[in-house]
Amino acid sequence: MALQLIVDLYECDAKLLDDEALVQKAAREAVASIGAEIVEECMHHFTPIGISYIAVISASHFSIHTWPEFGYAAVDVFSCSDEVPEAVADALRIAFHSGKQTIRAVERSLKGE
Repeated sequence: MALQLIVDLYECDAKLLDDEALVQKAAREAVASIGAEIVEECMHHFTPIGISYIAVISASHFSIHTWPEFGYAAVDVFSCSDEVPEAVADALRIAFHSGKQTIRAVERSLKGE
């Protein structure tokens, strides 16, 4: 079984969501917190604002997409591990000063069961 963690962060600090260095640092720390390593990463800063960060990690993939104008960040963590700690969400909530978050975990079957 694999697990996908879907995190929605609301009421975030817009300046933090549009800061490339901070988004990358927060992503790297979140990936490290689940014991994974980054294999490759890509980031794009949109005009006028917003960032998409995507990383292929040793456990699968990790992404952050920000909408500073709404104080919103969407985070996906897909892991071939049976468990993805919700500490990832807590670390990002703190990094982006989020006032509200929702977390959904989706179990994905590798064998079609």
